[in-house]
Amino acid sequence: MSNATSSSPAARGPADHDVRAQILVAATEHFSRYGYEKTTVSDLAKAIGFSKAYIYKFFESKQAIGEMICSNCLREIEADIRAAIDGTDRPPEKLRRMFKAIVDSGLRLFFQDRKLYEIAISAASERWQSAIAHEACIRQLIAEVLKQGRDSGDFERKTPIDETAAAIYLVVHPYINPLILRHSFDHTDHAPAQLSGLVLRSLSP
Repeated sequence: MSNATSSSPAARGPADHDVRAQILVAATEHFSRYGYEKTTVSDLAKAIGFSKAYIYKFFESKQAIGEMICSNCLREIEADIRAAIDGTDRPPEKLRRMFKAIVDSGLRLFFQDRKLYEIAISAASERWQSAIAHEACIRQLIAEVLKQGRDSGDFERKTPIDETAAAIYLVVHPYINPLILRHSFDHTDHAPAQLSGLVLRSLSP
């Protein structure tokens, strides 16, 4: 499988990665303290000690900064899910671990920093490219596990694999989308085992 990760928005201006990284670190700290929606580029410029015009040399908008921060968070989530899948050779167990990793990583993002979680909510509600790429990555991981399960004889082969992958994605979607996740906390303790068990029964050959 090709390595599917959330795409980062193209940063504009001088290719000075140190300054760009400095802006991102300061913006992450500022968003974490005051929230993404309440922060303006002028606020960031004042906090960092740069002019607003100088920040615009590196990022075309506040959303571009938010997208980069969001992409970094989503890459961490994708790495966690990939590590969970790679931790076993058995496709059914891969699926179980994927479900658990999706829920655990979403909860960690929410509880680790509520203000940064607001960025993920903006990304999902406004359909930022980082959120779209993340969803595509999860679908690709699901399809990969399905193919492995079909090759090993653990999963049925009659249903078109794209249709099966799409259905499984819809099952885990409430725990991938941060807009829905915040309304699903009452079920997170049991959801991974129950949902993956249901899906695995439907996949039996």
